[in-house]
Amino acid sequence: MSNDKKKSFKGSDKVREVMTTDVDMVSPSTKIGEAARQMRDMNVGSLPVVDRQELVGIVTDRDITIRVTADGVNPDEVLVKEVMTAGPVTVRPDQTLDEASEMMSQHQVRRLPVVEKGKLVGMLALGDVATEPGSQDEAGSALTDISQPSDMDRSIQAEGQA
Repeated sequence: MSNDKKKSFKGSDKVREVMTTDVDMVSPSTKIGEAARQMRDMNVGSLPVVDRQELVGIVTDRDITIRVTADGVNPDEVLVKEVMTAGPVTVRPDQTLDEASEMMSQHQVRRLPVVEKGKLVGMLALGDVATEPGSQDEAGSALTDISQPSDMDRSIQAEGQA
């Protein structure tokens, strides 16, 4: 890859150019079972949670597994708002892909809701960044950072070895 291409990627490619705009979402009052079926049917691992057009959270397949299934709770008796991650990390459509990739690395996430004036306008996945010409280095770096165990995972592993 030439330096010119890499420089161009960092300076001009914006999130809006590669984000997905047709985003499936759920409301805080959606039952977890329904959200899980929606994830399955759409082949996605997370859904933004939107209330009156404003992003209020994100619910992931991991949230469902850890906070519902692992405890033996009936997913049709739990609301999304009870297990979602409130205040998710977001990106603006005018930010560069390099900035978005750095945010993914920092926060160890593979998907970022794209928000403009508080409203959800799209989703950016690590795969969207990786398919852009000249972005493979940034995407690879982000994937390496995302794949590292979180501090919580490390402390759980340490407790198990003690």
